[in-house]
Amino acid sequence: MPFKRGGAHAVSDFTGARRQLPAIIPTCTTRRLTIDDFEIGRPLGKGKFGNVYLARLKESHFIVALKVLFKSQIEKEGLEHQLRREIEIQAYLQHPNILRLYNYFHDARRVYLILEYAPRGELYKELQKSHTLDEQHTATIMEELADALTYCHEKKVIHRDIKPENLLLGFRGEVKIADFGWSVHTPSLRRKTMCGTLDYLPPEMIERRTYNEKVDLWCIGVLCYELLVGNPPFESPSHNETYRRILKVDVRFPPSLPLGAQDLISKLLRYEPSERLPLAQILEHPWVRAHSQRVLPPSVQMAS
Repeated sequence: MPFKRGGAHAVSDFTGARRQLPAIIPTCTTRRLTIDDFEIGRPLGKGKFGNVYLARLKESHFIVALKVLFKSQIEKEGLEHQLRREIEIQAYLQHPNILRLYNYFHDARRVYLILEYAPRGELYKELQKSHTLDEQHTATIMEELADALTYCHEKKVIHRDIKPENLLLGFRGEVKIADFGWSVHTPSLRRKTMCGTLDYLPPEMIERRTYNEKVDLWCIGVLCYELLVGNPPFESPSHNETYRRILKVDVRFPPSLPLGAQDLISKLLRYEPSERLPLAQILEHPWVRAHSQRVLPPSVQMAS
């Protein structure tokens, strides 16, 4: 893996200019970060390529989530480019509903990503505990995601893998989009590779057609359904049946699903990407407006 020397790095933004990532220890702008700069706490999560730990910077006592990845595993799977892309994209994005990547460093065996700590953990685990979310919580998440994805798309970033496992919850319960491993920055916003999660794949990806940022609209439609119903809309006993139902847009609404939510979901889950409800109209949708209880953090409120 062609990482050069350990240490904190500047990251290229998408105009080709170089900029320094936010310094979370003022004195570290002149020296390289190492694992010795941190007190390591409890594990927050485990994955195929490494683990995430609660950590604290010794000098400033700043709390972070430290994602520790093993270079050998990344090289074995040929994912060096994907990791580099994840770092460049996530470091570039600053939005209250996107998990911050503050900085990164590496040593001989590991890569360390210094991430914002989301105290309430994964949305997926909350969904497992409660099975479904109520209208208020779901509508709030839809507003937060529509706003965050508007920001991403303006920056020419498509996430491509919005699902409960990739959404974290902040101190106030606000959603934070995490895991930009599948996301892509493309100036044309048009791609052709297959990626993402089976239950959330849009028709154009299954058919390997060229696609654009509207794949994210499909994904949040699937998410809205799963949050309210407890399972994804196209879930089936076999992969082939799931694919068939996605391509037919075979959505079955249970009687318990509120009509306003049904209207929103049906306007997002459209076979033709150009027919999907735009993000700006999700923000103005009557069901979202009636039920969302989004609260912006103070810093954003002051700026607006």
